Amino acid sequence: MKLIFEKSRKGHSVSVLPPLDVETVSLPAGMDRESALRLPELSETEISRHYKELVDQVYGVNNGFYPLGSCTMKYNPRIDEEAAALPGFTGIHPLAPAEATAGCRKVLEEAGKLLGEISGMDAMTFQPAAGAHGEFTGVMLIKQYHASRGDVNRTKIIVPDSAHGTNPATAAMCGFDVVNIASAPNGCVDLEALKNALGDDTAGLMLTNPNTVGLFDPNILEITRLVHEAGGLCYYDGANLNAIMGRVRPGDMGFDCVHMNLHKTFATPHGGGGPGAGAVGCKAFLKGFLPGSALMGDNAPIQVRSFAGNFLVVLRALAYILMLGREGIPEACETALLNANYLQMKMREIFTPAFDRLCMHEFVLDLSDYKKETGVSALDVAKGLIDFGIHPPTMYFPLIVHEALMLEPTETEDRETLDRVAEIFAAVKQQGIDDPESLHTAPHKAPIGRPDEVGAARNPIVRAEL
Repeated sequence: MKLIFEKSRKGHSVSVLPPLDVETVSLPAGMDRESALRLPELSETEISRHYKELVDQVYGVNNGFYPLGSCTMKYNPRIDEEAAALPGFTGIHPLAPAEATAGCRKVLEEAGKLLGEISGMDAMTFQPAAGAHGEFTGVMLIKQYHASRGDVNRTKIIVPDSAHGTNPATAAMCGFDVVNIASAPNGCVDLEALKNALGDDTAGLMLTNPNTVGLFDPNILEITRLVHEAGGLCYYDGANLNAIMGRVRPGDMGFDCVHMNLHKTFATPHGGGGPGAGAVGCKAFLKGFLPGSALMGDNAPIQVRSFAGNFLVVLRALAYILMLGREGIPEACETALLNANYLQMKMREIFTPAFDRLCMHEFVLDLSDYKKETGVSALDVAKGLIDFGIHPPTMYFPLIVHEALMLEPTETEDRETLDRVAEIFAAVKQQGIDDPESLHTAPHKAPIGRPDEVGAARNPIVRAEL
């Protein structure tokens, strides 16, 4: 489709502003623009059609199945959006006096209390703007803790090879050396590899449980005990919190700090560049290192973002938690697990699960044998799914499975949808056997076919030349 500037035609316009009802004020001399503001010129009809065309280009959970593994792309209740749109919250200024922000402070206090209860943490900050930012904040807590004790030789962070890609990147950004340890054949942490990696230079471990292949590590208490005995701290990546919320707490597993993707687990629309929130919780002994904001009156010397973070995201999360309550939160978790295992059972008849046993919230398919037989890759299958009207799952992740497709069906899908998805996967598989070339060139019905993704990554064009 064309950019709105390409659709612009001189003289096209629409009057949408009411008559001016306040005094006209002119800018001081020297502050006028030297050239006219360059804005597109379109009629109201043209503008309406342009934005409808944009909507038609986008796929979201309102359009259909969206099984993006490790990202928890689920339908979010509209009531949470309505709460976040209340004028008393949207109209507040972050520098307003204390008497004007009492309601906002109450939201942050209540959200911190409830999320602390869910995660098993004693203190919370909402400053981090997203998940990776929360990771950065959590790992910096570990760094400050060791520095405060003069333990400056702890320079290494241990990261399993099945971790989210942001984990090693975050550790490196915080100035640590990254020690990668291989997974055991069962997809979980290899205890012997962990023991060999631990030492006097260990600052901590970054881990999520259930892990990236959707498995709950049965040795989690032993893992955190070993790290603590070596003098390190345990950081919990909360990307998979949807799989345990209300049932198991990271704090009870032995983790010292955690970030939570409020935009994955607690009802903020996910994707499209934001907004997000990577709330960070910690045990009491790390509380003094948390960043804080003047809004909460904590006068903390550290900030990782302006003010109190993405406040309206926290507000949505609070509305979601209060709406589901003590019974609804674990029910959502249990339904997500049920859906994942149900769909994995259906998929066993189509493709090979990478770890063929009960999973948690997500599972990974291994298409290596299928590729050898047909020449059709996991990428080809994913592109083929688009022609059937569903979003592809995560591809080629985790790296420990070479032809990986990772599915997370979430608790907001019903059984009929999951049955239909299995039928689509079966149809695409058969298409690859009967006509592999059609999958090599898929999708055929989407607004965009197969762009040059490598070329786009290496030579990005970030602005239009008009």
